[in-house]
Amino acid sequence: MPSKPRGGARRGGPPRGRGGKVRGNRSYGRGPRFDNARVADIEEVEDEEPEEDEPPSEEVSEDDASGSEGEEEQASSRPYLALMQSLSKESEVPHSKRRKLDHQSEEAKSSTQPDQEETGMVNEDEERDIDHVEEPEEGPETEIVVDDDDDDDDIPDSSDPFETHFVNPDQDQLQIRLKGIQEDEWIQSYTEQHGWRLIRNLPGNDPPGPALPTPIPGPSSLNLKSRLAEAARRKRPTFDKLEQVLYPLTFAYNDLLFCARTTKNAENLRRMACLHSVNHIFKTRDRVIKNNAKLSKQGDNGDFEPRDQGFTRPKVLMILPTRSSAVKMVNMICSLCEPEQQENRKRFDDSYVDKEVKFSTDRPEDFRDLFEGNDDDMFRIGIKFTRKTIKYFSQFYNSDILMASPLGLRMAIGSEEGGGGGDKKQKKMDFDFLSSIEVVVVDQADALLMQNWEHVEYIFEHLNLQPREAHDCDFSRVREWYLDKQAPHFRQTVVLSAFNTPELAELHRRFGRGWAGRVRVQPASYAGAIEELGSALVKAKQTFSRFEAPSAAAEPDARFEYFTSAVVPSLTKRGNAGGTLIFVPSYLDFVRVRNHFATSPALAGVTFGVVSEYTDLPAASRARSHFAAGRHQVLLYTERAHHFRRHALRGVRRVVMYGLPDNPVFYREVVAGYLGRSEQDLKLEPGQGVVRVLFSRYDLLKLERVVGSKRVGRMVRERGDTFDFV
Repeated sequence: MPSKPRGGARRGGPPRGRGGKVRGNRSYGRGPRFDNARVADIEEVEDEEPEEDEPPSEEVSEDDASGSEGEEEQASSRPYLALMQSLSKESEVPHSKRRKLDHQSEEAKSSTQPDQEETGMVNEDEERDIDHVEEPEEGPETEIVVDDDDDDDDIPDSSDPFETHFVNPDQDQLQIRLKGIQEDEWIQSYTEQHGWRLIRNLPGNDPPGPALPTPIPGPSSLNLKSRLAEAARRKRPTFDKLEQVLYPLTFAYNDLLFCARTTKNAENLRRMACLHSVNHIFKTRDRVIKNNAKLSKQGDNGDFEPRDQGFTRPKVLMILPTRSSAVKMVNMICSLCEPEQQENRKRFDDSYVDKEVKFSTDRPEDFRDLFEGNDDDMFRIGIKFTRKTIKYFSQFYNSDILMASPLGLRMAIGSEEGGGGGDKKQKKMDFDFLSSIEVVVVDQADALLMQNWEHVEYIFEHLNLQPREAHDCDFSRVREWYLDKQAPHFRQTVVLSAFNTPELAELHRRFGRGWAGRVRVQPASYAGAIEELGSALVKAKQTFSRFEAPSAAAEPDARFEYFTSAVVPSLTKRGNAGGTLIFVPSYLDFVRVRNHFATSPALAGVTFGVVSEYTDLPAASRARSHFAAGRHQVLLYTERAHHFRRHALRGVRRVVMYGLPDNPVFYREVVAGYLGRSEQDLKLEPGQGVVRVLFSRYDLLKLERVVGSKRVGRMVRERGDTFDFV
């Protein structure tokens, strides 16, 4: 089973990470998805309190969590060592760094490193951090001495998007775009390529603007570093139709929101993201190294003054849902770079890889893809490149790529909230390592929605801010648009999701403000889950009921009013409630509905059980058993519980969807899976199964994925409010 959801408004148990450590309850863990800052009857939660055998929340120190997991020990715990280090730093003279590979075995390395606590990652027991790596902080672009035969394929080229976007952009066009961003003026256009719909927003008010990049046949059409080009052509000589569309958009540094990620195209998308990220890092790093050589040759009397750096070294941030997702990204990067050596690889495998087969093939494919392997959602790791080596667990300020879960990175940034009790000391925040991020990749964003989405927004709010400390930065070489606070408009954000949601659309609109423009790519049309199910619907009658809401803010109240006035009476009439599954997407709506069933006199004779994301496994098993046996007439079931557990429910005679799920796969699994299985078990007559779905015009995105693009417009606009499908 995947780890239990953490944190939240009420509680979260102490999940056990797959790396072998007991993860304590964290105040920043997974929480219920609070829609539009709604708070509805949350105070009335009585039966979702923590079990008595669960430990209380522990205070996690965040004073020095800006590195990889367990990167640094707090100075206060070892004052003498901190004092000696500070004295030694004063006597050090800056010098160029020559990379010397250490062929010492991993076991010998770990034995020579001091034990210390993993900041923000350990319980109160005396577990030690096996992933600790000590190294001094380097400057933003520390020179790495390489051989003289380094690639010479990065001569300025007007056809190279890296040159035209970061190094030598057209200043006239750039100023027009930046003015459009500042005044929030965007030109929207629609295009179709190879069966995919592209919705483009370009800053400025001068239509039509430059055309979108045309599809390309393969990696030979990309401006790749020579050391990557050969591997890319060998791994993927030709692109499929989707890759032909996405590759030119990604390599042109457009902010991209892709809304059709599946288990089938996941590897190709991962390869695209890794190839683009590593190519960007290599081009940035090699330019700095070669400019260093030019400065060294000209001496102190030259006029060459390059602008080729950011404030800090990290350039790529990858936000991922689980450690197993990080393993897949790392393996893809290695397959493209083909490094001669990987430092700390054994330590990485011990902490991130779980080869245990936890799920049988009868589990859905998307579920196994997400939760198979190490499903811990609390991690952060820095990755550093040299010419022939990849180093894992590098200190954040010495890293080129940062990989982290939203929770892990939120813990690394820290919080300004005061300490507990009488301690009014402000905790140290550190987000300077995010100041020079130029490419952000958010993979499996649909899975991140099921965690705590506030963490993702918090991270984006702290990207590309002016650093609080210098971090040995050579400001004479910092690009001018960094100094002018224009870095967010040069950063590229790539979001890969199985579907679109209002949260993702808002993230794309709010933070996708690059001067190259933003593009959303989605299927040209949706057939709908109803059509895709075909005969699997077991001839159940499906009724979609539309209710009216004056505004998005008033929609939750209107939904609850419609449910209590139009749906609940049909359940109590003539004892008709037996075998009713009520599917509730939002946790707050779930609390509201549950409290209504518990307190309403009209429902006093209706027995019910609950299964939410915060219900422990024994309680969930009892509720499912009572429902299947008929002891509970109604079962309340949340979308996040289904996402994390995919419970096998029996005894379902009718399904009431309080709201449509974001994931259309869930509609098929609930209707065809639960209802179909129950029809076989209970030997119901064909058509006896009933599905009732509540929706409003604000559910347009969800509705389209379920009923299809051809029907959704009519269902939202027509006068009638009831639509039947058989």
